[in-house]
Order: sequence, then C-alpha cells, then structure tokens
Amino acid sequence: MGSTYGDWLREQREAAALTQQQLANAAVMTRSHIAHIEAGRRIPSKEDARRLDMALNTGNVLSSFLPQDDSAIADYFEVALELEQQATMIREFGLTLVPGILQTKGYARAVLGAAFPPWSDAECDRLLSTRLDRAKILEDPITPVVWALLDELMLRRPIGSPDVMAEQIMHIVRLAECKRVRVHVLPLGLGYHPLLHGMVTLMSFEDQPPAVYSEGMYMGKVHDSPAMVERIQNTYDLALGDALPVKESLALMRTTAKDYGHHD
Repeated sequence: MGSTYGDWLREQREAAALTQQQLANAAVMTRSHIAHIEAGRRIPSKEDARRLDMALNTGNVLSSFLPQDDSAIADYFEVALELEQQATMIREFGLTLVPGILQTKGYARAVLGAAFPPWSDAECDRLLSTRLDRAKILEDPITPVVWALLDELMLRRPIGSPDVMAEQIMHIVRLAECKRVRVHVLPLGLGYHPLLHGMVTLMSFEDQPPAVYSEGMYMGKVHDSPAMVERIQNTYDLALGDALPVKESLALMRTTAKDYGHHD
C-alpha cells in the first residue's frame, strides 16, 4: 500500500506529542504494529483503526479512510500473514512445497495453476501477486532473520517444469549464499522425523510473544498458547538437529538443481 495513510498517522501522533510506544499503549496495540502502519508496510484492521482514532481523538478519519487491501489469501491465513509481516525472525519448515516467502514466480504459478477447482486467470493473477508480495520482506538485508528447514522430498518432487524446479532451488541457494536465509535440508535417508505431519512457521517478534502457524489441507491455525508454541519450537529444534549442515545442504540442492537441468 502507499504510505499516505501511514504518513498521516505519524503526523497525528507527533502532533499529539506521543511516541510510538505511548500510542501503542493507548490503542492497545504493539509498538512494532504502529511502526509497520506508519511505514506503509501494513494496513490496520477496522478495529485497529477505531482504537487509533480514539487514542488520537481524530473522530473516525482513520476508520473511514482505510486503504483497500487487494491481497488474495485464504481466510485462515489472514492472521498468519499479519504476523509474518511483523516478525523479526521466521523459521520455516517445508515438507511438500517451498514455503511461500521463498517461492519464485514460476514455482508459485505452477502451484496455483494446479488448484482444483481451477482459478480463473484473473484470480490466479491476484493470488500470484499476493504470494510474491510476501517475499518483499526479504528485501530488507537484515530483518526478519529467516531460517528454512526443507525436507529433501520437497526438492525431489517436480512442481511445474524441470526449469521451474531448477530456478526455484537455485533461488533459495542464492539467498543462502548471500546470507539472507539460512538453509538446512532433512535428507530422505533420515526416514521418520518429528515434522513429517505438516508445514509449520515459527515467528518471533520485537515486543510480543512468539507464535506458530501450522497448515494442512484447506486449513491452517495460528498457535499463541505458550505451552503449544514451546512444544512446536522444541519439535522444530529436534528435527533441525537431524538436518544436514548448511554447506552440505547447499551442495545437495545444487546437485538436485543440476538433475533438473540447471547448468552454472
């Protein structure tokens, strides 16, 4: 979204002589959430906007002039997407598909194009745009820190053409080579591992407790119960301990890309 809305919010906050933290306290929000809205990276919910109006005594201006959100996502992913944009650290596990923020355009289009019932061309384009927009969080060279734990089966299962797979794998390799993403592969020879039951995303934040998003077929859930988050984090750490080191993981990925026809 554009930054006009965020700029106006910042101007009203500064006119009220409030810091981001003071406004966050008054509006029952987090400071990082305020920062993302002011920077134009986030669109507040209607309830967020209502509380901001109350805290700043701006009538219903922030509520009435909310930017339109054209993103196309599943209902159950809305909260997870909101958290993903705020996270300072993201730890992904990909079992059958490449995690969304790491997908290339070709790979994402192949995934979306295989949906049943099929999407219209217009809807597929909207979904593709939304998915690729998520990857923009990687344009910041430092935040969020991203770890990707990938099952080797995900690399071996051809999605789209061989060229699509080679491009996708090498995209992740390049992100790892420039230190933007840390990558580990769980080799097929390992057999059973504790994350075989589905995909999972662990998110840590500057000023709020960690959360976890898990997903299965046509369903997803954000976990914020401290006990459940700790349990899933421990499971992730246990699987990570069985994964290949970074150097060996990247070597396996380069070899796999060559098997798909990639040539340096």
